[in-house]
Amino acid sequence: MNPELVQLALHKQRLQLRSADQRAALVHHAQVFTPAFRGVDRVIDGVRWARDHAPLLTGVSLFVLVARPRAALRWARRGWLGFQLVRRVRNLLP
Repeated sequence: MNPELVQLALHKQRLQLRSADQRAALVHHAQVFTPAFRGVDRVIDGVRWARDHAPLLTGVSLFVLVARPRAALRWARRGWLGFQLVRRVRNLLP
């Protein structure tokens, strides 16, 4: 066999081993972010659920508005303030 081909094969094998080690290190270091990613996934799942069940949420909101208007207005104010806060934070981020 051509010695140059053997050298290339050995070099390729060394690169593959080094890549495997780097992948393992990356996975190990990325585990720190797992709780943050889980939190983001839960928020996304909640938003998706709310979007899929919009008629149900609208009906419950109307019922609460009729049954307990003060509580509904208090929650609406809190929601509006939360929405404004999210908008301001989003504008601050690049």
